[in-house]
This record gives sequence, C-alpha cells and structure tokens, in this order.
Amino acid sequence: MSGGLLVAGTTSDAGKSVVTAGICRWLVRQGVKVAPFKAQNMSLNSFVTREGAEIGRAQAMQAQACRVEPTALMNPVLLKPGGERSSQVVLLGKPVGEMSARGYHGGRQQQLLGTVLDCLAELRGTYDAVICEGAGSPAEINLRRTDIVNMGIARGAGLPVLVVGDIDRGGVFASFFGTVALLSPADQALVAGFLVNKFRGDVSLLEPGLEMLHGLTGRRTYGVLPFRHGLGIDEEDGLRVSLRGTVRESAVAPPVGEDVLRVAVCAVPLMSNFTDVDALAAEPGVVVRFVDRPEELSDADLVIVPGTRGTVRALEWLRERGLAGALVRRAAEGRPVLGVCGGFQLLGEHIEDEVESRAGHVDGLGLLPVRVRFAREKTLTRPVGEALGEHVEGYEIHHGVAEVTGGEAFISDGGGRGLDGCRVGRTWGTHWHGSLESDGFRRAFLREVAAAAGRRFVPAPDTSFAALREEQLDRLGDLIEQHADTDALWRLIESGTPQGLPFIPPGAPA
Repeated sequence: MSGGLLVAGTTSDAGKSVVTAGICRWLVRQGVKVAPFKAQNMSLNSFVTREGAEIGRAQAMQAQACRVEPTALMNPVLLKPGGERSSQVVLLGKPVGEMSARGYHGGRQQQLLGTVLDCLAELRGTYDAVICEGAGSPAEINLRRTDIVNMGIARGAGLPVLVVGDIDRGGVFASFFGTVALLSPADQALVAGFLVNKFRGDVSLLEPGLEMLHGLTGRRTYGVLPFRHGLGIDEEDGLRVSLRGTVRESAVAPPVGEDVLRVAVCAVPLMSNFTDVDALAAEPGVVVRFVDRPEELSDADLVIVPGTRGTVRALEWLRERGLAGALVRRAAEGRPVLGVCGGFQLLGEHIEDEVESRAGHVDGLGLLPVRVRFAREKTLTRPVGEALGEHVEGYEIHHGVAEVTGGEAFISDGGGRGLDGCRVGRTWGTHWHGSLESDGFRRAFLREVAAAAGRRFVPAPDTSFAALREEQLDRLGDLIEQHADTDALWRLIESGTPQGLPFIPPGAPA
C-alpha cells in the first residue's frame, strides 16, 4: 500500500483528530506502516518529541495510534496563541517568534507551504500511508489564498479529501453540501466524500438523507460513526474537553477506599496542557473539575494551578477573581496545592518577564521560595527522575527559568540531587508536564493528598494510564473498522480521489 488521505471537517471540533487517529489505528492493525500529519496546528496543548521538538499533542496521540515515535515532521507548524490576535510560531519544533494573525495570514503562512510539503513528502517516502488532518473547515474562503493545511496541502500533494461532519450538532447535510459548494472546481475535484460522526439512533433513518446527499453532490458517504463517550483524547483546545475529559467511559469504577478525592483545577487564561489532569480523572474515586471562583476551592482536597501560555496574565486573573487569596489561605492551612509549569512559576516569590508578557518585575503569590526569569530560549526536554520514592517521567515546555532558594526539590535524580520543582509543606510545584501519567508516582502523590485532606481515599492498585490510552485508541480503530466502509477507504487511500466527480455550484475562485 502506498498513499495518503486528508481528513477535513465541516467545522472545528467535528472530530478530525479522533477520526484520523482511528484510521491510523485501523491501518496499523492491518499491517500498514502509517504516520499522521498536520501541516499547521493551532493549540496550547503540545508535546515534546524525543529529539526535543514541540508539536501538537493531537499529533503525538495519533503517532501513538500508529505505534510510532512522534517527530517534528508530523506537525511542522504549531501556532500557540498568546492573546486574541497574536501567536507564537513554532516551526519544525522550535519557536521562531511571535506574529499577529494578520501578519501570519498576510504572507508568512504561504511562505511555509514548501516546508510543509517537503515534510509530507519525507513522511510519504518512509511510510506506506500518511493520514493527514486538516484544520477548521476547508471552506473558510477568506483564508483559502494562503491555506497550507486544508485544500492547499491537498492540492500540493494530490491528496483525496474525506470531510467529517458532527451530526450531534445538527445541520450536517447542509454543512456537507455547503462545504463542497464553496470550493473551487480544482478543490472540489479532490473531495471524495463524507463521514458522519457522533450519530445517535437508528442508522436506517439516516439513509434517505445520505442517498439524497449523494444525488446532490455525486459523492458517497464512507461511514456513519456512532456517538461514544470519553473519546476526546488530546484534542487541540477547548476547556469542555477536559470538563467531560475522563479517559474512561462515563461508568467509571467505584472508589477503592471509603472516600473520594475532589480536585479543583483553576481555569486560568491561555491554559496549556490541561490534559495533565486526565491521568487524575482516570483514577477511580478522583473527581476533577475546572473552577473560576474562590468558593469552589473550599471543598477541594487538591487545587491545581495548571500550565499557561501567559503566566503574568494568569497571575492577574487569579488576583482579580479572588482565587489568589484563596490559594494563599490554603497553603497557610497546610491544604494541598500543586502548580504545573506556568502554575508553578506564579506560586513563586517573583517573576522577571521581558519575553512573554514583557511586564518586567512582577510579584508572585509567594507560596514557594522560587524566583523565575524568562529566557528567550525555550526549554524543550523529556526528563526522567524520581519523586516520592517513585519513578517519574515528563516533558518540559517553558521559557521561565526557576531559581529555587529554599524548601526541598520535588523531583530528584534518585541520588539526592534535585532536578526540578520545589516543595514546602503541602504546596508543590514542577515544570514537568505529564508527570501524573507515571502510575507509581501518581498513586504516591494521591496518597499524600488524601492524608493531608483527612480522606480515607485509596488509589486503585492497577490503574495503568498507558493501558487506558491504548484501550481508547483501539476503540477508535474499532469505530472505523465496524462503522466505515473500510474497503472503500482502502481504495481511496491507495488510489486517490475517484475521477469524474461533478462540480457543485457556485464554487469559489480558483
């Protein structure tokens, strides 16, 4: 097999990421050597590859679905929003500067088309198939001229396009038809057909509409995927993902001990890698919720201040909301608080920032004896260490450099040398994302939290976060295998878009 496919969507959050992962897992189970690809990703949820490159977490998850190591080739352009109108541009895994949306779409984006096509070509030369994910909708006609992630990459690489629509939102037939009808003739010629996502009910009731859609567009529907809970893993953005964000089905196993643990996560602005708490949500008896009011911290056994792309802005937000005062009171009472990355930085004494916010000297919350200085070079590593007597792994993505002047190191090398973070009493801070995915460390940490909170909570002895992720990816592969026309998908990936598909007016300029 040799080929490729672009999974586009009628809208953002139509299910492109999980459908791409599902197709990847289905293919790899057929013995196909497959890789994911997304030319341009806009997300604050990112990951660090083994070679020290930053890519979107969705592509790292899709690489896991393919059972291959993620690389920068799989997501050559990553945009990390820093406000309403600007983003940090990460090219081939390394930040190359901040840029306004107008500046990026006004010329810089089109200059990157050659780079992303080269990356795709390299992957296609290495793998049997490359399954590409689009962004937003291919029918965003205001952006088509500079597009490098939807029809721009499809045209440049000659990829067939499968359009995914979320029927749970309603209006999926109009969305499918309108998406095609707003594309130019050359773009339409690459759109092979449709895939319905998140359908509830009797598929036979949908079939008349699918037949009419085929008659109107000349394009078939390649499958109808049923609605399934708990499949929104490592999606690009959206707080609601983690608000529903367990890695299990809605029927979670009961607590092992007599009590549950309540975890409150401060929903700071520009929150990054909120997926860090998914490993906690996977634990039976752990209830995770996102909060933005101080009174919501009162019954929490653990409060987490997560990572953020705007540490100083998050600090101001905490103060404006009254959450800063609530955190200070918690720490003084010996009640557990955990800061991760940007959340760790703002728990310190002060911040010197001439890079991210350019705010200069800013006083932190003073809960940890830590001073932070923002460096222009970004730290991108995959460290390994020990904490609470357990092995722990993580990844670092930050400009802030922490100088710890007291307390004790949170994570060490196992030989007594501190590697990262700080602990004072029941307040912890670390730069390491993903550390809670280390099962032994997570259980040890939860035992400490339970003891401090006076809860008779017992971590489940057999929860394996990695195994749960594998189960999820297999469920995505099952969805494709059981509810899509896999023979037709195979032909599409191997042979490309069928010839002679009709043009649907009015179209758009070429």
